[in-house]
Amino acid sequence: MTDRPLLRLAPGGDRRVKAGHPWAFSNEIAMSPALRALPPGIVVRLEGDDGQKHGAWHFNPHSLIAARRLDGNPDAACDAAWYKARIGACLSLRDRMFNAPFYRLVHAEADGLPGLIIDRYGDAVAMQANTAGMEAATPHILAALRDLFDPRLAVARNDSAVRKLEGMEEAVTLLHGSDGTATVEESGLRFPVDLLGGQKTGWFFDQRTNRAMVARFCAGRTMLDAFCHTGGFGLAAAAAGAKEVTLLDRSEHALDLAMQGARLAGFGGRVTAVKAEALDELERMAAGGRRFEVVVADPPAFAKTRKDQPAALRGYAKLARLAASLVAPDGILFIASCSHHVAPPDFAEAVTWGVHKARREARILATVGAGPDHPVHPALPESAYLKGLLLHLA
Repeated sequence: MTDRPLLRLAPGGDRRVKAGHPWAFSNEIAMSPALRALPPGIVVRLEGDDGQKHGAWHFNPHSLIAARRLDGNPDAACDAAWYKARIGACLSLRDRMFNAPFYRLVHAEADGLPGLIIDRYGDAVAMQANTAGMEAATPHILAALRDLFDPRLAVARNDSAVRKLEGMEEAVTLLHGSDGTATVEESGLRFPVDLLGGQKTGWFFDQRTNRAMVARFCAGRTMLDAFCHTGGFGLAAAAAGAKEVTLLDRSEHALDLAMQGARLAGFGGRVTAVKAEALDELERMAAGGRRFEVVVADPPAFAKTRKDQPAALRGYAKLARLAASLVAPDGILFIASCSHHVAPPDFAEAVTWGVHKARREARILATVGAGPDHPVHPALPESAYLKGLLLHLA
């Protein structure tokens, strides 16, 4: 029997945990001074007030989400071997999904590793520990990765704002290796990635299947990739035969990487870059009568917190109006949201309103989310953060 601390749920506080929810909130736990004094990120045993054992959990006495489930066995070691087994299972599943080692390797709760994100770029990984427990377990995680495939490079992209909720600082750290650059391969293309200086973990694997979907509409057509980051949608369109692709982003660094990718692929003068605030440039393009046969609008999250939701929905409606105004007749619009705090029906309503304000007739061809390497825990449907609509505009 382990001597790890025992965390007990308050009377009536076990309903969600018994139903399979992987979190226990602070108001569901029978807190005590001794528990509040425990170090954030410690592994504890969790039991109901009826004595039912609920396994081993990470505990942070200073967080609203006070406990996160690790294992159904309360005595699970949760050491380097345990992490190797858990990450190894993730690796095996991804290798069944994809024929090359470029994917999200670990997607937090749905992969049984709450608060942990790992993206793999062949022999490089970018990690994000969004909880005190995963921060404390980082040495075990690195050891597991070395045993599994010995990456040349490991970067900690611990600059997510959600870390503040766990009482942790934001930082970007080179954990292993001497160079923060990597390459991602997708749909026959190679993209340079900056794991230290790029956005989030360097590449948006979540849109992989959606990039392929949009590319099918681009052969012989003009295409605008707004909020393009490193050009995933735009270069996929060029590879599919788009005759002209315009990349739009405010980040000069991201556009430089995108154009490096265009040169690597030999797209020559078919791909051009525009550095500007995307919404402002969309407004100017619309006022100037610009039209594209395919338009992608994939912005950063408009709602960082729940209270941002009303403003975010107004923003998505405005974005849909501007983007729809730029779509040529018989054209395609793909618009997406990665805001956790915007529900799919609300996003769809905002987009519908914006397209209507642009005086365009539309039909929805597809309603999409993230790819299969971004699984969703059944008890956490709100973690299905990515929402996208593919529309045909008459």
